[in-house]
Amino acid sequence: MITIIDYGSGNLRSAAKAFERCVREANLDMDVLVTSDPEVVAKADRIVLPGVGAFKDCRDGLNAVTGMRDALQEAVIHRAVPFFGICVGMQLMASRSLEYGETEGLDWIKGSAKALELSDPTLKIPHMGWNELQLSSDHVLLNGLKNGDHVYFVHSYHVVTDDPAHVLATVDYGGSVTAIIGRDNMIGTQFHPEKSQEAGLRLISNFLKWNP
Repeated sequence: MITIIDYGSGNLRSAAKAFERCVREANLDMDVLVTSDPEVVAKADRIVLPGVGAFKDCRDGLNAVTGMRDALQEAVIHRAVPFFGICVGMQLMASRSLEYGETEGLDWIKGSAKALELSDPTLKIPHMGWNELQLSSDHVLLNGLKNGDHVYFVHSYHVVTDDPAHVLATVDYGGSVTAIIGRDNMIGTQFHPEKSQEAGLRLISNFLKWNP
């Protein structure tokens, strides 16, 4: 079972449709379930955490679902269930965010969600639209992806990791912007794979078949 966590943040139907499509096209025997039930999440085979908006709002929304953070910790950290964080869901994997003050994250990947700092004053924030991936890892989840693949962003913050090895891909937007992070059984994308057409669907398909 693939669980997409419903905690009041994110375009859940869009994400669910993308995962359902990848399951169908790969002929996988998997169910995709959108849920806010921590007991279901604790027993899941794969977990997806979407997120849009402000980091603190998303963190507070997650905390407001009784038992959800404990269920995530049990599944992702103790059982090593494959985990996929999307947009702010990726930022929540970090130690903290510096958006509107300092807010703690899940602390699964050491680092901070920081505001984009652009060297080109003509570029706009939020960073919105398509950009070209630059892969910095040969991680198995990147199989079939290549430098220059286009993915879709809507964000003003990105994760700056303490360990550069946890950055799997970047894009150039007035400087290097973190696009994909990961370690062990976890991956996160700052872009929206469900809106990123071929490249996004390839990444989702890889995740569905991944056995870290």
